[in-house]
Formats: sequence, structure tokens, C-alpha cells
Amino acid sequence: MQLSSVDNNDLRQVSGLVRQQLLLEQRVEDLAADLKKAQADLAHISGEALPAALAEHGLTELKMADGSKITVATMISASITKEKAYEAHDWLRSNGHADLIKNTVSVSFGKGEDEKAAALISQLDAQGWATDQKEAVHPSTLKAFCKEQIERGTDIPSELFGIYIGQKTTIKKGK
Repeated sequence: MQLSSVDNNDLRQVSGLVRQQLLLEQRVEDLAADLKKAQADLAHISGEALPAALAEHGLTELKMADGSKITVATMISASITKEKAYEAHDWLRSNGHADLIKNTVSVSFGKGEDEKAAALISQLDAQGWATDQKEAVHPSTLKAFCKEQIERGTDIPSELFGIYIGQKTTIKKGK
């Protein structure tokens, strides 16, 4: 559309669409904030308030009249921060768990260099290619490992692995 051919109807339509977009952007922002609050409220009820209320009555499980079943289970989470990665990996290696650590080496190649990409890392280093190396333990693997070690009674450094042990309720709805 050329400037000379723009009329008031065209501008009203554009203006209306601009207002509509701004309203929708604000609505999305508001909904995201509401979702974040609802998730925090749910985490508090499921992870703190309801397990504590059931524990007060000596319960870990409860069946409701409508057939719903509330169960309290121990929840374990773990994570290795970037700052503690070297120390955590060292502990895993020293204690016979090096197989948990994934060691990824990647090399960036330009267009059409597929044959070079198949070369071994030592050959690449000899040829002067810059390589990136990353060591990490997959979060699910770490969580399962920590849970297993805790259940066995093995002493593992909780601060090194960011271990959190808490309670969480699960509600299965009745039929």
C-alpha cells in the first residue's frame, strides 16, 4: 500500500489491530503471572501444607468418600550448579560413579566439511580445529542416583549435589 493510497478506513483498521495486539500482549503477561502464582500455591499445598496436615494425624494415605485417594510420598531432587560441577564430578569419579558423567566433545565445521566431521578428536586437535568439551550428569540420572544412594543409607554430600528431600502429595481422582 502506497502512502498516497492510504485512507482513513485503512488507518482505522491498522490502529484497531495495534490496540488489539497491545491488549493481547498484556493479557498474555497477566496470564503468565497468574500461572506462576498458581504453580507456587500448588507447590506449597502439595509439598508442605497437605503433607503436614496428614502427618499431624499420622497418615501417609487417605481415601475420600468420592473415591479419591491422597498419597504422601518422599520427593528427592538434586542438581549440580556450575560452580560445584568440578568438585561434584571429582567426587563421583573418586567414589566409583564416573559412568554417570556424560562427556561431550563437539566441533564446529563449516558448510561442506562433512568428511572432516567424521575424524577423531585427536586428529582434529593435531589439525588445529578448536573443540569444545562439556561434562555433565543428566538431571534425571542425578536424581535417580541420589535417591538410590539415600535409600541405601549411603552418605553423599548433599550440598555438592543440591539435594532436597521433601514430601509431595498425589491425588488420584475417584471414578
